[in-house]
Amino acid sequence: MQQQQQQRRIFTAALLALVFILAAVSTTEAGKKEKLEKKAKKSDCGEWQWSVCVPTSGDCGLGTREGTRSGAECKQTTKTQKCKIPCNWKKQFGAECKYQFQAWGECDLNTALKTRTGNLKRALHNADCQKTVTISKPCGKLTKPKPQVSEISRT
Repeated sequence: MQQQQQQRRIFTAALLALVFILAAVSTTEAGKKEKLEKKAKKSDCGEWQWSVCVPTSGDCGLGTREGTRSGAECKQTTKTQKCKIPCNWKKQFGAECKYQFQAWGECDLNTALKTRTGNLKRALHNADCQKTVTISKPCGKLTKPKPQVSEISRT
């Protein structure tokens, strides 16, 4: 009789342990499901779209850019990000476009300009940059051949 009571106690303890284990597993699964739902909500947000970098002062150096995204479940739809515009970049082609330039060409005597071509090297923050650009600048001082004065005419 005592042996049957002892077996019942062991059976009851094992049954309770099994119930606790099942409860713990179902709680863990529910937690994982909630995390997956939260991840799914995050994916409802669109990609960030960034404006161009606006310098704090002047036309280069430190500045900020604005980012926006859309989505019904997004907690954050706008944010500001620090950025920097290098001061040695050719700003006429966009402050976020970096070009590798060839050597200056020969001077065109008709226009008094020399030109060179640049190929896109890097675009910051997915900027819309031209693949190749051409720039011109004045040739500088054009040296005209001086008439040679002979030694005889000087005296």
